[in-house]
Amino acid sequence: MTITREAISAVARRFPAGAPVGWRVEAAPVGYEAAVAAMEARVAAIASGDAAELIWLIEHPPLYTAGTSSREADLLAPRFPVFTTGRGGQFTYHGPGQRVAYVMLDLKRRGADLRRFVADLEDWLIHTLAAFDVTGERREDRVGVWVRRPDKGLGCEDKIAAIGIRVKRWISLHGVSLNVDPDLAHFDGIVPCGVGDRRYGVTSLAALGRRASLPQVDTAMRRGFEAVFGPVCEETPASLSMTEPRVTG
Repeated sequence: MTITREAISAVARRFPAGAPVGWRVEAAPVGYEAAVAAMEARVAAIASGDAAELIWLIEHPPLYTAGTSSREADLLAPRFPVFTTGRGGQFTYHGPGQRVAYVMLDLKRRGADLRRFVADLEDWLIHTLAAFDVTGERREDRVGVWVRRPDKGLGCEDKIAAIGIRVKRWISLHGVSLNVDPDLAHFDGIVPCGVGDRRYGVTSLAALGRRASLPQVDTAMRRGFEAVFGPVCEETPASLSMTEPRVTG
């Protein structure tokens, strides 16, 4: 019998002992290649014991990324730069108005359970959405967080948050993205996450009538993260082991 992520989520969790997770929010957009280079460097430092875990909240300029399961046919119109990435999943879009959270956690401290980790990421996003009176739900056959859209027709749902991760030496890379107020037309250039069923679309807080600024979303994300993963602490640039992350374009 397969245990669902919903059932995994219902099992009581324990916060790991040790230092709180670092938390940093970038004020300026960050180019994708620079972000990945910085993330890779930080993950190596975490694995060697030279740096603390980190959640890094950023925005990207408009771009598409192709995960390890991406299919060429799902790239419909490459109107923005396309980056091949080592995360799991298929094509996705990142751009202004979308909060990306790169999650660099030592999963050995957290039970070395990948299915539990994905369920916890979903719970984090569901907690965050609840702060804006949006009911986010997981689907066992589709990764990410979804909202029901009966206004669009029977069985219709929209994805509001995506999850794409990679694990190296039991340290996580990449993470989650939450649509706050992006240009949803930018998703038309791809089949998002390979889900081509017409019943399933993409939405955002703004499209659902929930106007929120990125700082408001960041506050909700921090509270949601602490509820699921444990305490965080602000990390200043001086203590951050990253390589020139403030690059746009």
